[in-house]
Amino acid sequence: MAKNVFGTELKSCSMRPLTGFYRDGCCNTGDDDTGSHTVCVILTEDFLRFSFDQGNDLITPMPEYSFPGLGPGDKWCLCAARWREAYKASHAPFVILESTHERALEVINLEDLVKFAYKSIP
Repeated sequence: MAKNVFGTELKSCSMRPLTGFYRDGCCNTGDDDTGSHTVCVILTEDFLRFSFDQGNDLITPMPEYSFPGLGPGDKWCLCAARWREAYKASHAPFVILESTHERALEVINLEDLVKFAYKSIP
């Protein structure tokens, strides 16, 4: 069983759009996931612009890779190093901690992730 940053069962991140390195809706990872797509985020316009400016275009659809293109509000399994880079540059998106794989902690401090924890409105 995959675990999240709290050591409990990893929850799904998004089925629409379908996310995850393995495109299973979860931020599962393995030895073949060299980018460590382990951080479940809620994308913002600010982060998408930042990522684009860094050379990682998450906005433009690429049908040949079954990639729909992403927009603000979409949930996505992001590379841990990209999230850390955005955090250091003050562009980090919110994080869904229950859906963030424990291996993200190899790159990011839990305290930093908690600062950006998504809090739903009841």
